[in-house]
Amino acid sequence: MNSPPRAPFATLIFLFLTLGALLAGPVVVLDPGHGGVDNGARWYGVAEKTLNLDVAKRVERLLKARGIPVVMTRRTDTYVTLDQRAAIANRHAGSIFVSIHFNAHTNRTIKGIETFYVSNRGRNLASAIQRRLARRIRTEDRGCKRHHYAVLTKTRGVAALVECGFISNKWECDRCNTTWFRDILAQEIASGIAAYYNAR
Repeated sequence: MNSPPRAPFATLIFLFLTLGALLAGPVVVLDPGHGGVDNGARWYGVAEKTLNLDVAKRVERLLKARGIPVVMTRRTDTYVTLDQRAAIANRHAGSIFVSIHFNAHTNRTIKGIETFYVSNRGRNLASAIQRRLARRIRTEDRGCKRHHYAVLTKTRGVAALVECGFISNKWECDRCNTTWFRDILAQEIASGIAAYYNAR
């Protein structure tokens, strides 16, 4: 009786690595908005790009402490195009993409936190983040909204974009510019991501 053919060694290695990746779960891609020549919003001497990066790094540390793999679209004050940001996320099958921003408006009385999405899966992720931020932070809950931001539409995995406050509002800008408040933002964003991640 003939023995069954053996799988090539390379095939076994590929299957092993694939299974390991599946067991490890999806990668979370954190996207600190703007950077480099692109300041984003800038009010009262505070540049959005700096706040974005600081909060993203705090979220990264918290997620890694929970054993969740994280990739950053930028780690320094560098300019990254929207296409490049989406391409980083698209390198990882089933990635969870969260873009971190701070808001601004010509009406300086406007304040609050809001989270954007495109797909239904993105709405679930956005809701998990927004719900935790709104529950803990004393400001206007501006809710979750569907919006076709390029960085969301170009990303194949689940994606959300969170606006952590209006730095055009002097009171909110002063608060966003403190480390204790950015710690709170990071804790709630990380908690929302982890809840969505674990539910998957």
